[in-house]
Amino acid sequence: MKDVEIKMENLNIKPHTEIKGKIQVNYSGRYDGVVVNTQILNSNQLIVYKSYNGKVISQNLSRLFINKNDMPQNMVEFTAMIEFEPNQTHDVKFRVSIIQEHKEIESDIVFAKLMP
Repeated sequence: MKDVEIKMENLNIKPHTEIKGKIQVNYSGRYDGVVVNTQILNSNQLIVYKSYNGKVISQNLSRLFINKNDMPQNMVEFTAMIEFEPNQTHDVKFRVSIIQEHKEIESDIVFAKLMP
């Protein structure tokens, strides 16, 4: 079992469609929270996070930090969106890291496809 794991509901992403993901932390040590970074490969565009565990995110965030106190049972579900029209297919990298005292402890990566 991984110390941290990210799973996406769908690995084929369309623009302007809600992207859903889930993070499970199995790390037995102390940690402050998790951070999710996303990169649309071969593009300067960003994914915007919309919510986590039902809490709406009011500002446009392209990097999401979630405090451990906001993660009941060490799990979090999040939503995001791509708000531009791609003219080609892109790989999208989702990377979650466990953070303790500003240091990364463990991480996990999953790749999805952004379709035009």
